[in-house]
Amino acid sequence: MEGTHVTAAPVKTFVPNIRPDCTDELTAALGRRIMVIDGAMGTAIQRDRPDEAGYRGERFKDWPSDLVGNNDLLTLTQPHIIEGIHREYLEAGADILETNTFNANAVSLADYGMEEFAYELNYAGAALARQAADEFSTPEKPRYVAGALGPTTRTASI
Repeated sequence: MEGTHVTAAPVKTFVPNIRPDCTDELTAALGRRIMVIDGAMGTAIQRDRPDEAGYRGERFKDWPSDLVGNNDLLTLTQPHIIEGIHREYLEAGADILETNTFNANAVSLADYGMEEFAYELNYAGAALARQAADEFSTPEKPRYVAGALGPTTRTASI
């Protein structure tokens, strides 16, 4: 729509060392047992079949281009869908969740004119996955989060 512009949320300042580096802990756990990573986020999203309005949510209801297929955007517009998928994988026994950020980069987001939202999408995607992992973590079985970075919808060498 002409004259309508949605801006990215204010950038949260990155605070290093909020969590300790768990590389050694994860490496030790991998030496003791098989660890299970979650499954395909995109496939799980398509199972729910969100429509154009679902992808847009209230915040992007007037966005000038189609948003269907921008699965990473659901982290902002339909976080309950993404959180539900994370929970399903954790309930099935996943030890490691991938963030819903496969295409949350400027190259892929350019398809929707949403490059300015890359940081916000990555931050929110990590926060959602971490929240779900924390809810399922125990001292005996901690749950981990891995950032997902896909090959994008275009070759990364562009």
